[in-house]
Amino acid sequence: MTELRCRKTETLEGDKEEEERQNEPALHSEHDNEPVNTGDGLSVPSGGADDSLQQKDEGGEKEDDCHKQDASNTPSAPVKRSKSSSTSGFIQRLVRVFFGCLAAVACGMLYAVYLSTYHDRKFWFSTRQELEREITFQAGSGLYYYYYKHMLAAPSFERGFYELTIDNKTVSGQTINAVERLFLYPELITSFIYRATDIQDLVEPIYFYIGAVFGLQAVYVTALFVCSWVLSGTWVSGMLTVAWFVINRPDTTRVDHAIPLRDNWALPYFSCQVTALTGFLSNNISSATEMFCYLAMSATTFTFLLVWEHSHYVLFIQGLCLFLLDSFDLVPSRKMADIHKVYLSSLFLAYLFQFQNPALLSSPLLSLLIGSVLARYFQQKMKMGPLVARVMKLFLHFHLVFTTAITFSYLVKKLLPASEGDFIIKFLEVKFGLNTTADFVTNFLLCQESFQTPGQDLFLRLTQASVLPFYFLVLSICLLSTLQTIYRRLSGQPIKTNLRLEDGQIGEQPEVVYHVFHTLFFGGLALLFDGLKFLWTPYVCMFTAFGVCSPELWMTVFKWLKLKSIHPVVLSLILSTAVPTIIGFSLWREYCPRVLAELSDLPEFYDPDTIELISWIKSQAPVAAVFAGSPQMLGKVKLCSGSAVTSLPLYSDINLLRRTEDNYQIYAMRSAEDIYKILTSQKTNYVIIEDSICNELSLNKGCRIKDLLDISNGHAVYDKGEIYSFSKHGRFCHEIKMNYSPYTNYFTRVFWNRSYHVYKVNSVISFQY
Repeated sequence: MTELRCRKTETLEGDKEEEERQNEPALHSEHDNEPVNTGDGLSVPSGGADDSLQQKDEGGEKEDDCHKQDASNTPSAPVKRSKSSSTSGFIQRLVRVFFGCLAAVACGMLYAVYLSTYHDRKFWFSTRQELEREITFQAGSGLYYYYYKHMLAAPSFERGFYELTIDNKTVSGQTINAVERLFLYPELITSFIYRATDIQDLVEPIYFYIGAVFGLQAVYVTALFVCSWVLSGTWVSGMLTVAWFVINRPDTTRVDHAIPLRDNWALPYFSCQVTALTGFLSNNISSATEMFCYLAMSATTFTFLLVWEHSHYVLFIQGLCLFLLDSFDLVPSRKMADIHKVYLSSLFLAYLFQFQNPALLSSPLLSLLIGSVLARYFQQKMKMGPLVARVMKLFLHFHLVFTTAITFSYLVKKLLPASEGDFIIKFLEVKFGLNTTADFVTNFLLCQESFQTPGQDLFLRLTQASVLPFYFLVLSICLLSTLQTIYRRLSGQPIKTNLRLEDGQIGEQPEVVYHVFHTLFFGGLALLFDGLKFLWTPYVCMFTAFGVCSPELWMTVFKWLKLKSIHPVVLSLILSTAVPTIIGFSLWREYCPRVLAELSDLPEFYDPDTIELISWIKSQAPVAAVFAGSPQMLGKVKLCSGSAVTSLPLYSDINLLRRTEDNYQIYAMRSAEDIYKILTSQKTNYVIIEDSICNELSLNKGCRIKDLLDISNGHAVYDKGEIYSFSKHGRFCHEIKMNYSPYTNYFTRVFWNRSYHVYKVNSVISFQY
């Protein structure tokens, strides 16, 4: 009060002096410019020096009086108080960030240790021999580990890399660039690090390989933790994200099923990219943080494109989300231009590193970027005008972008020498019931679990873990708030950059709106393809944890309800702490014993028939022998023996899928002569017949291999909804076991056990009757 009284007195006196100067303008104008001799040889304007000195003296006396009164009434100066408060605030923020980062890293490391322990106990990995360890790589994924072993066995890294680019020892009769065809950069980098470091005597190659995958899973979990933390402002949401991720592990990751799969290497980088993008879209970040997020986003986008053949499709869905953000004016145009630069530069670099891969040129992501850039150039005033005009411009913008994108994609596919666009369109037509086909490859892919619609058990598991009910609650609130924000933008209201908790507008945050679009797009695709749940479910866990821990979300609800009985800010802060605490306690009580019980279980994984078969191949078959069979079996043969095979377990290469169809003909109703011609055309020396496929019993009869072959070959007969097979030839895999002519003329059995029969393809036909 003393300081205020002094300042008021100074203001009143200043006003009086101003009035006196205004009342005597003539006097001032006559004497202001007259010089006055001061007696020391200096001349100053009259009234200038004396008056100014007098005013300074008077002002100094007043200031001294005020400071004396302040000193008597206050313990310290305001400047010191503000400095101490800012210092304490900085220390508090630093402590929160430190403990948050510590919790994020600890969660990632504990998850990696858990995966390693679970894997060792599931397969008894540490007690197995090298051959038995390699057989544990399921679903044909061990093929990738073979190339890792090849790089370690090469005389030098450069020599091994060169041999992979001209590989003629994998697929019989073909020379392939294995690095481009199989996206082997993870194996190249891992083998280079293993060779360059002095850990060969400490860690076995296979442990280093799977340890790299588990380490990336730790990065995956840590990135989800940080992303939820950035959205909600509290690292408690990150803890809840990790808890839900681990509980729903069968639906969040495939690392338990097959370690070397490409998505197990790629999705951690995508998670880091999404986290960097979330920070980059935020309005309340410094320029240094924005630059860091931009650089991290650039590096992870390029790496993601480099290690997975389907990555550009995933980024296309992300690009659609960002396209909607830009179209509805929810993010600054400057940031969208920077994101376009990231996409284009990453695509260009990945195109070069992937040996001019034509799939990247015909990718929908590049087509969308071209359409967006051209539309922004021609519609520079799209975000101006009244509501109706902006809506009409928006529809025109959508039409222009997608028309340009489709046209560009069509032209590129026509110019490229080989394109799989027609096959993908045919596949989607059959998937959505717009067409039917007898083509084996199309029906074979549709029967794969990843391409089928998810069952009800997925949603039942998510509901039992309590994530799905809260997810729908959070999504509904954020979606309604987003729609309100879109209406405000179309009505001409500018972007709000300094939001407060009291505003209750969570839809005004561009990073939140992005995740709303992200979860909607990927959720819609996960309802169509079961394999895409591994892209959707982790972000369901993250998005739900952010929502229940965010005071802004609860404040948005209270704003809608116009709550007045209790202060809404206080209640939102209470709920954002109480709700996740209750959820976390219930999850800990129910699921912690289950998770720990998984580590105590000791299932015995042992496949003596496969081990016997591989041992025979390594000891009895010639080194240059070529094997035919199912792609999963051929992947194990290639991994363990290094022998050439007729096909590979890859479902993204149409040419290899056609060769797989030829190999599967050994389970069809074809003659011995037909099978012999097919196998000799692929330079096959040995063919492996599996009883599990030949005698397959399944409730879904239409998806058995022999049923798909009968439909493709025209041997299927439909009668009252049942499928029957009829041909003048018996099923080859059954007939060849009878050891009678003409099968013995073309094939000679050289190995058999309870699960496998190996036949040598005779180079000279001996006719026996």
